[in-house]
Amino acid sequence: MAVNLQKGQRIDLTKSNAGLKKVMVGLGWDEAPKKFSLFGGRTQDIDCDAVAIALTDDKIASKDDVVFYNNLTHRSHCILHQGDNLTGAGDGDDEQVLVYLSDLPQQYNKIVFAVTIYEAYKRNQSFGMIKNAFIRIVNSDNNQELCRFNLSDNYEGMTAMIFGELYRNNGEWKFNAVGEGTKDDGVSQLIKRFI
Repeated sequence: MAVNLQKGQRIDLTKSNAGLKKVMVGLGWDEAPKKFSLFGGRTQDIDCDAVAIALTDDKIASKDDVVFYNNLTHRSHCILHQGDNLTGAGDGDDEQVLVYLSDLPQQYNKIVFAVTIYEAYKRNQSFGMIKNAFIRIVNSDNNQELCRFNLSDNYEGMTAMIFGELYRNNGEWKFNAVGEGTKDDGVSQLIKRFI
């Protein structure tokens, strides 16, 4: 049975799931009901983009350590983005990232999972226009959901969101439910936090 996490809560993934080698990280969100503009018509769809950032000693070693819609495969071939969803429509995961935990080179001690809003400032969009956001970790071998974190804070004015992080500690993989909103404008500005 999956563990429902609260903001800031951590869970040990590999210790309680012997033989865990590969996980699917699912990220999901729904657009809140659209408001009509003063000039008629509806505002533009919100395009959220999942990002996985592989860190060495909590820093990015190379631009190739950022996996997102423009770089779907990490250079180690152990972090694989499953493709860009432009609208977030439908139930379940909107974007997924596969992580081969047992094969990821030892130099990587953490993978940060974030979501940015494409052209957020230009389109005047924020996470205040998003509802039902979540991140979940699934054992890819048996499709068992290990944990889920539903983001429930008010993120009005935030244009990017750090959902959570997988990290390696004493040979075990753990997950931290972060839920931190930022005002970064796109992937390139978000990753500067880790340089």
